[in-house]
Amino acid sequence: MTKSIEQQIKLLKKKKEHALEAIIDVYMPYVKAIALRILSNTATVDECVNDIFLAVWQKSAQFEGNEVDFKRWIGVMTKYKAIDLYRQQKRRGEYEFKQEDMSYFSVDSEPQQLYLQKEERQEMLIKLSQLPNVDRDIFIMKYYLEMNNSEIAEALELTKAAVDNRLYRGKKKLATQQDRGSALYEG
Repeated sequence: MTKSIEQQIKLLKKKKEHALEAIIDVYMPYVKAIALRILSNTATVDECVNDIFLAVWQKSAQFEGNEVDFKRWIGVMTKYKAIDLYRQQKRRGEYEFKQEDMSYFSVDSEPQQLYLQKEERQEMLIKLSQLPNVDRDIFIMKYYLEMNNSEIAEALELTKAAVDNRLYRGKKKLATQQDRGSALYEG
């Protein structure tokens, strides 16, 4: 008879290895999906996944909450670990560009275009930082991590309709900020 995830979490906190195996079986696809959205190198994704489950083992006693909290906890750890590994790759020059990244470095691009693209991204990040935390997370997951609305809803424990509505309202708010910014430059 299989044990529930909450029972496995309790056993994991007591350092039972079979509980870690069960946790890995359940959460491996989730952890790997998050890591794949951030990292391009398969070896680095595997390193990230291994590091996450090692951290889960080591920090399990610190975890407080239920199954839903656990999923959020492991997802957040994965996101930040993957971002750290991405930055390390980039510093060492090991980053393999994804196809969509290559558009920024096409042969036809002129330095001014590259500069403008960089400026636009920075402006957008500044505008996103002014949104409420949940909305900002939704935008980052949608447009930077390229998650679909259902995945976002699951990760943030919202309904898909709530994610759709927050994206709609957030886009309107960002458009309003853009219009106000344009009016400042024109005036």
